[in-house]
Amino acid sequence: MYRRVRHSRLSVFAILIIVGLLLTVISVDSKSLMEKERALKEKEAQLTLQLESEQARTEELEEFEKYTKTKKYAEEMAKKKLGLVHENEIVFKTEDGK
Repeated sequence: MYRRVRHSRLSVFAILIIVGLLLTVISVDSKSLMEKERALKEKEAQLTLQLESEQARTEELEEFEKYTKTKKYAEEMAKKKLGLVHENEIVFKTEDGK
């Protein structure tokens, strides 16, 4: 009988140690997962901001594309790049040639 009591006490003690180790491992893994989750949320916030800025840039590029297809844009580029003017237009130049 003494052996059974001693054996059962030893078994209970071993089970308590195993449960304690499992709780320790789970708490460490839990902290690690929380840190990873926090890092992922920060990354998600950064990517959301980047996506918003890229969408705004896309809208600007679409507007510029529409503008480049207009006659006004063609006239501006002809004047600026090629130096062309309309028939009755007078061009004034400064002394330094600009």
